[in-house]
Amino acid sequence: MGLEEKQWIKMQIRDGFIAGSPIFVGYLPIAIAYGVLAKQAGMTLLELTGMSLLVYAGAAQFMGAGMIGIGVSALEIIIATFVLNFRHFVMSLSFINQVKHYAMKWKFGLSLGLTDETFSVSSIYKKQGDQTYGYFFYGTIMLSSYISWVFGSFLGGVLGDIIPQNLSQSMGVALYAMFIGLLIPSIRKYKRIAVISIAAMLINYLVSPWIGEGWGIVVGTVFGAFIGIFVLEEEKL
Repeated sequence: MGLEEKQWIKMQIRDGFIAGSPIFVGYLPIAIAYGVLAKQAGMTLLELTGMSLLVYAGAAQFMGAGMIGIGVSALEIIIATFVLNFRHFVMSLSFINQVKHYAMKWKFGLSLGLTDETFSVSSIYKKQGDQTYGYFFYGTIMLSSYISWVFGSFLGGVLGDIIPQNLSQSMGVALYAMFIGLLIPSIRKYKRIAVISIAAMLINYLVSPWIGEGWGIVVGTVFGAFIGIFVLEEEKL
């Protein structure tokens, strides 16, 4: 590898870290909140950190930890997190099309690091996909975000045994803040998404007393998506 190639790689890594730094910083407090809540829901430090290492899906991890805390079955948790994360298939297809000229090993590795936030940032920097060693740019965004999430989760798990119970319980608002943060921009752009959100919440509220909270989330999510087929049929997403 020549000097020029090394300089290109260094430049892509530097630019990738700069572009991904808001995600790196933003993930830490949310990951810490997850770690604290997961720890006090009964998960061990190894389990909650392992979930971040292997699952790496903030909303799903919050939901999974909460469902574990109330004693929901493993099957309900698996189905609920699968439904919640189904959007990752769509994001992966879109991103792979953006870097379709990359070797398969890079496509595979980069797609594993996609989250709502890394996908959004990567979509903004489309031109890097055509630059020399552009995969180092995207890889840096995703790897730095992943490290931030895993470290924050571990730190939250450690703090879960230290901070007062009443303070840790108040951190549960982080879950709702995350969902609201993802939802509001979509509603501002597509007003009809509010209809879908309200419908999903109502369905969950109505069926949960009969089939349990875990299955209530699954049913609410599935029917909300089904309603979206008709509500958004005239929208150009």
